[in-house]
Amino acid sequence: MNFNIITLGCKVNQYESQAMREDMLKNGFLLSDDRDRADITIVNSCTVTSVSDAKNRKILNRVRRENPDGIVILTGCMPQAFPEESENFSNCDIVLGNAKRAELVPSIYKFLEEKQKFVHITEHIGKGEKYENLSVSSLGEHTRAFIKIEDGCNRFCSYCIIPYARGRVRSKSLEDLKAELIQVAANGYREVVLVGINLSAYGLDEDFNLADAVECACSVDGIDRVRLGSIEPERMDKEMIARLAAQPKFCPQFHLSLQSGCDNTLKAMNRHYNCSEYAEIVTNLRNAFENSSMTTDVMVGFAGETEEDFNASLNFVKSIGFAKVHIFPYSRRKGTVADKAPNQIDPQIKEQRAKIMEQVCDETRRKFLKDQVGLCESVLVERLRHGYLEGYTKNYTPVHINSEDTSLCGKIIDVKITKSFDDYCDAELV
Repeated sequence: MNFNIITLGCKVNQYESQAMREDMLKNGFLLSDDRDRADITIVNSCTVTSVSDAKNRKILNRVRRENPDGIVILTGCMPQAFPEESENFSNCDIVLGNAKRAELVPSIYKFLEEKQKFVHITEHIGKGEKYENLSVSSLGEHTRAFIKIEDGCNRFCSYCIIPYARGRVRSKSLEDLKAELIQVAANGYREVVLVGINLSAYGLDEDFNLADAVECACSVDGIDRVRLGSIEPERMDKEMIARLAAQPKFCPQFHLSLQSGCDNTLKAMNRHYNCSEYAEIVTNLRNAFENSSMTTDVMVGFAGETEEDFNASLNFVKSIGFAKVHIFPYSRRKGTVADKAPNQIDPQIKEQRAKIMEQVCDETRRKFLKDQVGLCESVLVERLRHGYLEGYTKNYTPVHINSEDTSLCGKIIDVKITKSFDDYCDAELV
C-alpha cells in the first residue's frame, strides 16, 4: 500500500511528519508517486487559529473526494485540542492524538482488519508526562535538518490553544538528541535547527537547558551550523547567552517572539515580560554576537487594543530594528480566555493596523539588508534557481550568488555581499 502525508503548521509538525514517514517506510509502506491520490493519506493538522481548523477540514474534504476508497488519517493538534468535535472527524477513518504517533502503523493494521473507524486520543496528563521520543534520519530535499527537542508549553497565553493541544513542557534527553544528530550528520546534513513548541523551556522539566542542547549539537562531527527555532524571551539570561556565544558553530539568528510592543497588551495576553525586559534581552544578544539578526512575530488588533496601544507597539517594533517581522491580525480562538474578552476589534481596523505595521517593518528589513552590503559571509547553498545559487548566511540573510555551479549545492562557501534589495542580497563568490 502507498501513502501520502499532508503537513500543516509549524516546523515541529514538519519534523513529526518526517518521523511518521520514516516509520511507514520502515514497515513496508510505499510513498505515493501521486501527490493527490494514495491508498493511505495522513493529515497532520494545525489548530493555532480557527482559520487553521477551517483549512484542515477543507483538506480532509478534498482528500476524501479524491480518494473515496482510501484510508484517511487525521493526527496533530486539532483532534487533540478538540476531541469532542466529532464533525472534524467525519471524513476520517483513523484519528490519533498528539501523543499517539507511535500507534500509527498498528492503527492502520487494526482498521484493515476490522473496517471500523478508530479514534485514539488520550488527554495530556500534565506534570510527569513523558516525552514522545520520535527521531528522524533525513528530511527530504532540505539542506538543513529540523530537530524537535521539546514539546508542550506551560505559559497559557490568553489567546493560545496550544497548551491544550500539546500539554506541558517535556524534553528530549541529551543522549537521544546526540544519537539522532549523529545519524543526521551521517546523511550529509551540515546544518541543524533545534525546534520545539516552547523551545526556551527545553530542560525545564529536567536538570539541563537550551544551552546544553546547543553544546550537544555543536559537538557532533559533520554538523557545521546550529540554529534555534522560534524562542520565547523567558530564560534568555546573560548566562544562557554567554554559553551560546562560546560556540563557534552557533548561528547568531534569533527569532525572539514579541507579540506586542505595548505593555498593556502584553499583560492582557498573559505574556511573562514587558517591553523593557524584552529590549534588554535584545541588547544583550547584540552585545554578545557580531552582526546578529533579530526576527519576531507581532500581533495587531488584540482584544482591547486601543489606538494608543497600537501606536506604542508600532514605535517599539521600529525602535528594535528587526531584520524581519511576521505580522498577523489577532484571530479569535474558541477555548481561550481572549475569545471571551470584551472590546473585540473590528476586522477592518485589524487589517489597517497590519498594513501600517507592515510598512514600518519593511523599512527595518531593507535597512538590515543594506547593512549587510560589503560584508564577507559564509553561505549554505541550497539550490540553483533562475541562473543563480540561493542560500543563507549564518544570520539567515538570503543571498543570490552569481554562479551556476550546482556542485556547490549543500556546501558552505564564502561570499561577498554586493547589493541589497527588498528581501534579499546579491553576492559574489570569494
